Amino acid sequence: MKTLQTDVVIVAGGPAGLAAAITAGENGLKSIILEKSSATGGAANMGMGPLGIDTRIQRENFNEISVKDALDLHMTYTHFRVDGDLVQTYFNKSADTIEWLENMGVEFAGAFRYFKESEATWHIVKPENGVIGPRAAGAMIKAMTERAKELGCEILLETAGQKLVVDDGKVCGVIGVDKDGNEVQVLGKAVIVATGGFGNNKEMIKEAFGLNLAEDFFPFMIPGITGDGLRMMWEVGAAKFGANIEAIYQLPDNLNWFLLDAVLRQPNLLINQDGERFMNEGYMGNTTYTGNAIALQHGNYAYCIMDEGILKEYKKNGPDIMDIVHPADAFLGFDAQAKTAVEQGYEAYFEADTIEELADKLGIDAEVLQDTIDEYNEFCEKGVDEKFHKDQKFLHPITGKGKYLVGKYYLAAYGTVGGVRINKYCEVLNDEGYPIEGLYSAGSDANTIYGDSYNFTLPGNTMGFAVNSGRMAGESVAEYIAAVEEE
Repeated sequence: MKTLQTDVVIVAGGPAGLAAAITAGENGLKSIILEKSSATGGAANMGMGPLGIDTRIQRENFNEISVKDALDLHMTYTHFRVDGDLVQTYFNKSADTIEWLENMGVEFAGAFRYFKESEATWHIVKPENGVIGPRAAGAMIKAMTERAKELGCEILLETAGQKLVVDDGKVCGVIGVDKDGNEVQVLGKAVIVATGGFGNNKEMIKEAFGLNLAEDFFPFMIPGITGDGLRMMWEVGAAKFGANIEAIYQLPDNLNWFLLDAVLRQPNLLINQDGERFMNEGYMGNTTYTGNAIALQHGNYAYCIMDEGILKEYKKNGPDIMDIVHPADAFLGFDAQAKTAVEQGYEAYFEADTIEELADKLGIDAEVLQDTIDEYNEFCEKGVDEKFHKDQKFLHPITGKGKYLVGKYYLAAYGTVGGVRINKYCEVLNDEGYPIEGLYSAGSDANTIYGDSYNFTLPGNTMGFAVNSGRMAGESVAEYIAAVEEE
């Protein structure tokens, strides 16, 4: 088995691992990244940008939010069931991290809200193609990768970490396997694990959450994110702690049916398989709230119903709910994609001319569906939602004008978060709550700052935590190594 020597061993080269490598290099340390995929970036290659709080970009656009206000918002949102010291360390660092990224050539299009009620904390990377949307953060990953290399980081692509090396009670290396099946041992003075969770591991998702991947749960499935790092850390005594999903909702195979998803996710009539409403649809802009509500329904899905009359109004006047990911011009391309969906028999899109036809296609009792629509239309006529008190401006009667248009939305997620517990120094803790010497973690593997629900009101949070905790881990490792060398 080939053995390599370095100062810091990093498992995975996503935004957390890259940030850790750059920080190690800034502190005069060499590092080696073992990256399972053929390129760096991980889930961040699908993302758009990190959170920042009290940044120059925010202040210049009058969108500033103080660390105090953000911290108060986050801690009350989570009912203080998260490590406030870890959160404040991350939040207080976030503005400096935005400048740190800018100094290595990353440009930001601005600081944005995801939806109206959220804060403008999402620092979206200026996209290479000029179009704000998914994958914008790819430019940031490129800049970080180059900077890490400049500072002496060696990146072993297509090399998966398999096992942590422990010597005299201290974690000091990683055994990995390359694409040809050859083992490589990378030894150092400390290890940082940042493998991004287990969002593409069917067995772990079933065990942890009781969800069935690609059956009743349709997250973004990023290749390679299968919980390797968590398993490795658990094997050396890390406490299993705080695993959750970044709950959202979407149509299955979302990226191939993006226009359908964008158009149909408006606050119209949302019902479950029993044909009943179950929430105030006015909150559908918050995808975590909606995902949580859908997760309580049979099969983890719900139907959102509109008709061509409502669609026509949206095309003319714009949608009820606007967000940065689903642009209003999606409505212009809807008809062509809807036609393709019907021709191909796409499982999550339905059209019908009558209630009876729609009930048959949805597998719902026609009388129940009719009663639900009748009651809803009465609320629309009165201008008062007597059940869930949805805002009057969202009360559009479902008349079937033209035809009924329905999307079947499932519980989904950007990925998993948590699995191990860290402190503000990113030291991994054991079952007794004490650090495992030499072992650090950053990014989604260690992201336990949301409690039971992702905080969508501070968008960019997960990528922000990844980059900032990567820096935090790199700084802590530098201090640890310096202290060891002084002994």
